[in-house]
Amino acid sequence: MPIASPLRSRASARAACLPAVLILALAGPALAHPHVWVTAKAEIDYAEGGKVTGIRHAWTFDAAYSAFVTQGLDRNGDGRLTPDELADLATENTRNLAEFGYFTKLKVGGKEQAFGDPAEPRMMMQGEGLTLTFLLPLKAPAPQGRGVVALEVYDPTYFVAFSLADGADAARLAGAPAGCAATVTRPKTQEAKTAEAGKPGMTEAFFEALTAASNFGVQFANRILVACP
Repeated sequence: MPIASPLRSRASARAACLPAVLILALAGPALAHPHVWVTAKAEIDYAEGGKVTGIRHAWTFDAAYSAFVTQGLDRNGDGRLTPDELADLATENTRNLAEFGYFTKLKVGGKEQAFGDPAEPRMMMQGEGLTLTFLLPLKAPAPQGRGVVALEVYDPTYFVAFSLADGADAARLAGAPAGCAATVTRPKTQEAKTAEAGKPGMTEAFFEALTAASNFGVQFANRILVACP
């Protein structure tokens, strides 16, 4: 996720800001997308009066990425990575996500919402997975009323594969009005077909040509819909 790398390709620069993984990819044969896997949880925060104020993300990265990106961060050499040792990485990564829209789209009552600067970045190791948490506030609180909140989490270029965690805590509501309920919708398509899988044109070059404005990754979007009475 840190972006300071001379080896970034267009895919990493436009899609995921994850050059540590890209270095591994460049060192070996070309791989089909995605390159990084994230298990996500999301909390939609409400203020008094039923206004949506922000999203609290929790993203757990796959073991290979987690091990690579944390090399050299165990400053005291005790074999454990603490949130303090990961603090700089958490701040840098969260800040750099702005270029990619935080891989997050939110509509309240059919209107797309703009996000303010992220806050409360934090990283911690949980088993072999590195988890990044941060608050993504709305620039202005949005009243939901009887409308629907629609949250999507995905990478338009499919460099990163997001999947919502299993269980009820994959989608949580904090401070929501009584009667509001969240429904999780997972993508029907789990993997992109590639040239190797028999679909010509879906090579690594195809993915490198995608930009953050592309809509290819929307077929892999995870959605949380909130309806209130």
